[in-house]
Amino acid sequence: MNILAFGPNGSGKGTQGAIIKEKYGIDHIESGAIFREHIKGGTELGKKAKEYIDRGDLVPDDITIPMVLETLDKSKDKGWLLDGFPRSLVQAEALDKALKDAGMKLDYVIEIVLDRDVAKERIMGRRLCVNDNNHPNHIAFDAIKPVEKDGKLVCRVCGGDLTTRADDQDEEAINKRHNIYYDDKTGTMAAVNYFKNVSGPKVISVDGSANIQEVSAAIMKELA
Repeated sequence: MNILAFGPNGSGKGTQGAIIKEKYGIDHIESGAIFREHIKGGTELGKKAKEYIDRGDLVPDDITIPMVLETLDKSKDKGWLLDGFPRSLVQAEALDKALKDAGMKLDYVIEIVLDRDVAKERIMGRRLCVNDNNHPNHIAFDAIKPVEKDGKLVCRVCGGDLTTRADDQDEEAINKRHNIYYDDKTGTMAAVNYFKNVSGPKVISVDGSANIQEVSAAIMKELA
């Protein structure tokens, strides 16, 4: 089973990816981890990507796509869920062609739909567990509110320390990320719409405003 997962920052996409990974035994591949793996491993693609990253530039698609494909190919026997890529219409078109050229079938596209203002509120209230970023903790939602221990808030799942990402508290940074995601002309939403109009993968759109269990149940109902 091969899956692309889409959802704005704050939609719980990473959490749902972890749930799907556990249930189906597939690899949950996050785009950022692909870069880190190649750079740490000193691959030719990793060296080229690092040059752009060190300059603060975006890594070109002719480097990113082969890097993504190489990582997906390692998981072809288990199956994979790719999270965080593609982020634009151009990348969606290139990835679709590359997957087909490689004989790699895309089975599902999951879209977690969430209002932009709600997504921003979720980002600013979320807290990250130092043991597992996919442990859900949020100061504004009772169901996943961190617990208090010795006068401080800790992870509700494992009791680990909690941190915040600096850019999670930066509205300008959040808006930049969301400007890319919600752009339905050339951005990530355009990529989502592209896959809705190609033959092959089944597109599963779910309401991201529901709780974690409800979103998960809606996704699982559609997965074979």
